Amino acid sequence: MSSETNNPKLIRVLVADDSAFMRTAITRMIESDPGLRVGATAQTGQEALDKAKALKPDVITLDIEMPGMNGLEALRHIMKECPTQVIMVSSLTQEGAEVTLEALDIGAFDYVPKQSSFVSLDIVKIREDLINKIKAAAESKKRCPINRVTKAATPGRRITLAVPQNAATIVALGISTGGPKALQEMLPLLPEDLNVPVLVVQHMPQGFTGPFAKRLDGICKIRVHEAIQEEEIQPGVVYIAPAGQHMTVYRRGSSKVALRLGQIPSGLLHMPSVDVMMNSVADVFQSLALGVIMTGMGADGAKGMEAIKREGGFNVGQDEASCTVYGMPRAAAEAGVLHRVVPLLQIPEQILQIARYKKAARASG
Repeated sequence: MSSETNNPKLIRVLVADDSAFMRTAITRMIESDPGLRVGATAQTGQEALDKAKALKPDVITLDIEMPGMNGLEALRHIMKECPTQVIMVSSLTQEGAEVTLEALDIGAFDYVPKQSSFVSLDIVKIREDLINKIKAAAESKKRCPINRVTKAATPGRRITLAVPQNAATIVALGISTGGPKALQEMLPLLPEDLNVPVLVVQHMPQGFTGPFAKRLDGICKIRVHEAIQEEEIQPGVVYIAPAGQHMTVYRRGSSKVALRLGQIPSGLLHMPSVDVMMNSVADVFQSLALGVIMTGMGADGAKGMEAIKREGGFNVGQDEASCTVYGMPRAAAEAGVLHRVVPLLQIPEQILQIARYKKAARASG
């Protein structure tokens, strides 16, 4: 890295992409923020690995498709030989989604969608997304080691000032940055005969939520799928909100509750929005709702959890130590809408307790 990057306040970034145009475009986006500096670029996976080991940047942006050693192979070596916060630059295709999810499993911090051209009307949004994720990655690196094991956080402190008055009949869960890994650790701990449905808003680009739901379904005891318009919700099923559509609930008759997908309200920072989903759940289920807010940047979910609390429901937040990014849970905590704060791997226990789950007796032969 150049002498300019000796400033400890600067976040030093290595940009790896096989396209000279993309390297220049990404560099310009990053350096439009005075707190960030691109100290080096690389055009192959091997070069990215070599420069990562030699220069020890704070954050790496890593293209998936590169000649020779591709981004996924380079990521594996980086995580093993010189652990660094890595943001994958991924194409918006189903194949790109599946490879990106694999990258997150390997240890990538997050990803940004790669447009066919960064000269587009979305340039400001793409730039802000990239800058925010680089800053979050650098902050996360300072806060906790990259190779930390989430299980180490399980003895964490709980806030148990409040006790739910009613058994929850639905779980409304909001999550963002760090979510894919967190959900893959947490949801498999729920039993197959779970007595409540779980609605999940995970901030993802279009095309990513379907493959992600399928991946979760393959490792969980309960069923997981991408939500479908007008389907009736059932206990023991996790519904993932499709990217690009808000997910809400409404009563169909006296006893059935169904899902509604749509793009209203428009103009929000996120679609789907955690707030929109939770507001809907609070309105329909009132004191029988359980809100769960987990790792992620920003404040989406704080207003929705406020609505759940106002209607007499109960709210649980993930603790700072087990979050990849302590943004959304922090916003909810600062708003005073959380009843309990627990580590990631204690969230399933909270869901079972608040839903007053009782394991079904197995019929004997």
